[in-house]
Amino acid sequence: MVDPTRHRPHSSSNALETEWCQLKLLITGASGLYGSKLAKIAAARSYEVHSGYSRDQPAYGASIQFDVSDKNRVEEVLQKVDPEVVVHAAALTNVDACEKNKDLAWKINVEGTRNIVEAIKATNVFLVYISTDYVFDGKTGLYKETDNPEPINYYGLTKLKAEEIVKDFAEEYCVARASVVYGSTPAAGKVNFALWVLNKLKRNEQTRIVTDQWNSPTLNTNMAEMTLEIIERKLTGIFHLCGATRINRYDFAKQIASSFNLDSNLICPATSAEFSWAAQRPQDSSLDTAKAHQSLRNKPLPISSALEIMKDELATIS
Repeated sequence: MVDPTRHRPHSSSNALETEWCQLKLLITGASGLYGSKLAKIAAARSYEVHSGYSRDQPAYGASIQFDVSDKNRVEEVLQKVDPEVVVHAAALTNVDACEKNKDLAWKINVEGTRNIVEAIKATNVFLVYISTDYVFDGKTGLYKETDNPEPINYYGLTKLKAEEIVKDFAEEYCVARASVVYGSTPAAGKVNFALWVLNKLKRNEQTRIVTDQWNSPTLNTNMAEMTLEIIERKLTGIFHLCGATRINRYDFAKQIASSFNLDSNLICPATSAEFSWAAQRPQDSSLDTAKAHQSLRNKPLPISSALEIMKDELATIS
């Protein structure tokens, strides 16, 4: 069991925020698009970063391999690391894979979260659970943190059940919901939507993008910085840590083309009905970011600003 007696600050004063920056952080899913960026920025701020992973070794932090669905291993890792904060980002996020293999999705997304929560229960560990806009049915869009979740696919259901476990059993927690996370580099062997569009356009390949799916695309850098502020100020509850722009996938792709001076005519409109997916997608799962905007100094970014950051990051890589 993690040491429950260690003193940890409870104030958002500047002095204590500086103290928090020296804390010991464990990230699950640290080789993923969001987790890897969080580890990189946290390490640069002098956090002691422990990067948990299942298959792909993380690029940042002290890597530690474990499967969140293995209860005994989770307890072993939490006891060894003895973190002050856990950011639980590990999940099966492939929406169609969750629909096709529900047992695996439940094992990783729900039981894995239960294992994390039980390992830190009755301690002062601060838990940040990374969730998704897919907990909503997509009938209205611009969902607030107080709106009633009602998922329409199995991925969304597992993430909602995990949220409920966190809220029912974690002592101190923040549930952070994101939407269509993207960034300047591939992660865990996968290319995110924005990079996929960029690659298609750079090869002068036409691509069909749906016009009837609305989200709040989230730059991983922006989300990581908002998360670290949540941690440093120890803000609890539910926060929508996503991009500030509600946009459909087609218009998002068009904006990517415009931002990178590529041929937007290669992007062709399509509808969801033209694709065969195992899982149903919410039509409009965009998230309202008013709470995050009012509460945080690191604000949710509009797509135009986020794409400029992505462009700068890509320039440093090349």
